[in-house]
Amino acid sequence: MMYRNGWGRKEGQESVLAIHLKMSAFKKYLENAVYSSYNERLGISREEWQDQVKESSVRLQWDPDHDPFGNKLERRAIQIGLRNEFVKTFAKEDLILIENISEFVKDQHQFVLNADLDQLILPEEKPLLFDDEDLNKKLRLK
Repeated sequence: MMYRNGWGRKEGQESVLAIHLKMSAFKKYLENAVYSSYNERLGISREEWQDQVKESSVRLQWDPDHDPFGNKLERRAIQIGLRNEFVKTFAKEDLILIENISEFVKDQHQFVLNADLDQLILPEEKPLLFDDEDLNKKLRLK
């Protein structure tokens, strides 16, 4: 995700925070999410989708993921937008920890600039599947 803020170098985006969120909250967001753009694969009419968007407080979209140099990858990265009551629960109940990792990101960016990716510390990532098959289908995880 660091390519989005230029590894903490874009104006107004110099602070990078790592947000630790309860898994139950993340799942709740996804269960209540409506896709941010219409697609026939949703299985509903455009009008039904528009009604859902108006009522929803959680938006969802899948964006291209990127490598450390900013090149697009085949895999997709989830993007979630919250509003109304979900912003309130996010701030008051759903957060576990917020860390300022700005200096760490700047240090890591040096490895990218030097094309020394063996030194780059990356999170372990693996596909997330839920026990809820309907949610997996909604998110197109299977």
